[in-house]
Order: sequence, then C-alpha cells, then structure tokens
Amino acid sequence: MKLGVSGLNAKATLGPAATVRLARLAEELGYTSWWAGEHVVLPSPRTPDSPMAATDPILDPLVHLTYVAAVTTRLSLGTGIVILPQRNPLVLAKQVASLDVLSGGRLTLGVGAGYLEAEMTAVGVPMAGRGTRTDEYLDAMTSLWTDPEPSFQGQYVSFSNVDAHPRPARPRIVIGGHSTAAFRRAVSRGHGWFGNGTADDLLKHLAGLKQAAAEVDRPARLGRLEINYMQLDPVELNSVSRYEDLGVDNLIVYPLPLEDVDDVASFLDRHAELVKP
Repeated sequence: MKLGVSGLNAKATLGPAATVRLARLAEELGYTSWWAGEHVVLPSPRTPDSPMAATDPILDPLVHLTYVAAVTTRLSLGTGIVILPQRNPLVLAKQVASLDVLSGGRLTLGVGAGYLEAEMTAVGVPMAGRGTRTDEYLDAMTSLWTDPEPSFQGQYVSFSNVDAHPRPARPRIVIGGHSTAAFRRAVSRGHGWFGNGTADDLLKHLAGLKQAAAEVDRPARLGRLEINYMQLDPVELNSVSRYEDLGVDNLIVYPLPLEDVDDVASFLDRHAELVKP
C-alpha cells in the first residue's frame, strides 16, 4: 500500500512558499501521490452540505498541480476530485493532456458528478442530468485522447472531424463518490475509484463496488480497479494495517485543519512512518 496526501491547495497551505516546502517534503518522506480537490464557488452563507466556508481559500486543482509538478520529480499528481459536469470536456481534455506532458506522465484525473446545488447553479449547470453529463464527458474525453479519429455524439457534447495533440502519455481516470451511480461509473469507466471516510465506511463502499461489478461490464483496457481512499479517522499503525488488508492501493491522508504550515509539515512527517516498508 502506498501513501498519498490531499487538501494542500487550500487555506494556509496554498501559497507558493508553503507549496514548495510541503511538496518537496512529501516527496522526500516517501509519499507517492499528491491530490487536490476543487470548488469553484461555495454557498454563502455556508450550508450544512458545504465542506468549507465560502471565505475559505482553495486553488483550482489543475493550476495548483502544475505548480507542484514543477517543483517535484516523482510525486504522482491527482485531482481528488474535479466536478466534471461544471467543465467543458474538450477544454478540460486539453488541460489534462498539457499537464500530463509537462509532468512527465504523472497525472491522474479524478472526477465526480458533484452534489452542491448552489455551486452548480452558479456555474450554469443544472443538477438534473449531471450523471449522464458526467458519463458523456468521460467518453468524449477518452475518444479525444485515444481514438485515431476522435468523435462523439451525445446529448450534452458532440464533435467530429477534429483532433487535439499532444495526447496524455497514459490517460488515467479515477471516479469519486459513494453512490450506486458512482460505483457503476468507477467499474465501467475508471482505472480507479476515489473515496473517503473511515475504515468502517470503506467496508460499505467496497460492497457497493462489488455489487456494481456484478451489474455492469468492465472494459479490459481498464485493468484492475485501483482503490484510492482518503481516511477521515485517526491513522495509527493498526488502522493502516486494516486499510491494507481491505485492499486499499493508495491511502490518502488529509492534514486538517490546514491552519498552520508547520503543523502540516509535522503531520506529514509523523504519518510517513506508518507506511514505510
């Protein structure tokens, strides 16, 4: 099992000096992946379903990961996650390919269908149909990245007689979410799944993924479904062993509350010891 970190494109850790310090520290300590989430806007005043206050700063994940790519050499970079229905799929495909090329093939695109209605409405995307839109966008981007003559015809995106280069070295898609639809999407369209919660929550999520695997086909090109899990309970040696026993490939830590850079650096140092071989 490998160790990753998420959330450091927000709050006290988002500045240039802090990003350089923490990204290089994570790489030196043996972390293998660095993940960044997104919210374009947040409800103001804050609503119960919002993960952050509207005044909490958070950087765009692709811009942030480009900066991290420039100051590291080995860390895998992931969006955990991009809210896909809010993005133009062809523009996003170009951005992803560009970052993948500049990072030497280190990028994984993690996506989700979104859940904050205030955010999606502000961006101009209705909540209704967001699942279908997500599936279409994924298929359209995959065509643009992999087909000799890309084309796609759908309800929300259509194109033909166009192409885009450079292409990603190895486009990898991770699907985030805990709904039945997200589990099905991960099985049918994702190289991996991205979830969060406690070890007990993971048992339920894995059951959902198993059920989805019995109901939808998985293309052979995707290989085995990779499990990326962001823990939200205290990580100790016994809990790390439990995650490993459950089949987690990448255990991702989240150094909340992200209010002090020195505290985050200490957090990274302490947790690195838990997953060393």
